[in-house]
Amino acid sequence: MLRLCRNLALASLCSALPAFAATPITGVVMNKTTGKPSAGDTVTLIRLAQGMQEATHTTTDAHGRYTLEVPDDGLHLVRVTHDLANYFKPAPAGTTSVDLDVYNAAAKVKGVTSEAEVMRIESDASGTSLRVVENFFLKNDSHPPMTQFSKEPFDFWLPDGAVVEGAAAESPDGMPVRQAPVPLAEKNHFTFLFPIRPGETRFQITYRVPYTGKLALEPKLTMPTDTVAIMIPKSMTFAPVAGAPYSPVDDEVNAHTLVARSVTPNQPLGFTLTGTGQLPRDSNAPTQGGGQSAEGAAQGAGQAQSATADTRPGGGLGNPLDESGNRDPWAKYKWWILSGIAVLLAAAAGVLLRKPAASSAVVTTGPYPAGPLPSAPHMQRTHSEQLLQALKEEMFALETDHLQHRVSDEDYVAHKAALELVLRRALQRSNATERELISR
Repeated sequence: MLRLCRNLALASLCSALPAFAATPITGVVMNKTTGKPSAGDTVTLIRLAQGMQEATHTTTDAHGRYTLEVPDDGLHLVRVTHDLANYFKPAPAGTTSVDLDVYNAAAKVKGVTSEAEVMRIESDASGTSLRVVENFFLKNDSHPPMTQFSKEPFDFWLPDGAVVEGAAAESPDGMPVRQAPVPLAEKNHFTFLFPIRPGETRFQITYRVPYTGKLALEPKLTMPTDTVAIMIPKSMTFAPVAGAPYSPVDDEVNAHTLVARSVTPNQPLGFTLTGTGQLPRDSNAPTQGGGQSAEGAAQGAGQAQSATADTRPGGGLGNPLDESGNRDPWAKYKWWILSGIAVLLAAAAGVLLRKPAASSAVVTTGPYPAGPLPSAPHMQRTHSEQLLQALKEEMFALETDHLQHRVSDEDYVAHKAALELVLRRALQRSNATERELISR
């Protein structure tokens, strides 16, 4: 009798395992520098349900293949480390295969250039400080393709008294991530410990400086730069130092914009600002969500638009090259800096929450719009999916409001905690419902 009870308990335990275990993730890591599979790389599964938590590790075999055991059916990232540089791809719930590309790395790579440095400057409401959003666009056109990475992959300077509020980085094929600047030995000198991969890498840093109604600033370049642009409110005055190569540009943004072309590090770039004012926000623009260059964002959103057709603020995070024939360098960046990486950081959370769509027949006629053919389980999941989508959109709106200082830090923390709790419970219910429907 005792043996029978043990057998029944064991059978019950085994039958419960599928409800908690998830399908392993497999994939291949390719070295794009050599054109061969990348052997011996460390592959890590990162859980995102409660922050960035490393779950499991493995190593690629001689053919670049790997298998990661997945402890739960949640939100994950797959990270590959090669030559000390990290490469990421999102793995939403239900993902079973993730392939990644890596590159050999060096401290200095021929073909890395600076496309643009763009500063968006305005005063706060009290006029006692200036808020600066500074953006750096780097291009890696190396042949063969390599990653630039060291203790100082990209360094820059901030003005005296600057207080950093936030910073982010976006790789050519990854989602934007928060990236804290690292101080160097020289005062006001910093670096981003972030690999400069082949393609375009973008950095954004937001900071405040004390202001009494007049302030002299002097951007300092680390390498020749195609475009240096300054955007300020029309109520403020811009006075360049002697020899500074700034020229005003006319565009549809209701602000003063000054641009310098083909600038070298030894050229004077200083200027003095006087007055106060805030830059306009384009309230008529569609909400951010398309045109991302990040592969994960493009796959997850399902609504990505062509970057060349996306001219709304914050939407230019796709390829900034102007395919319409307008070769004005400033045209590549003027919309992007109105929102920049900060908005996409919020969008990235929504991207990771989306599950990959199952393959099914596509119809173009009948009572349903073009898309996957509905089924009975699909109809039963509609309410749950609508709830999840509403929660995602609410989280995106909260992140955007916080980044644009429309909600206080205290309200942000409280609301986010509540939303995350509801979201976790909704995801658990959604997964349980899906398993129930599959078992029928």
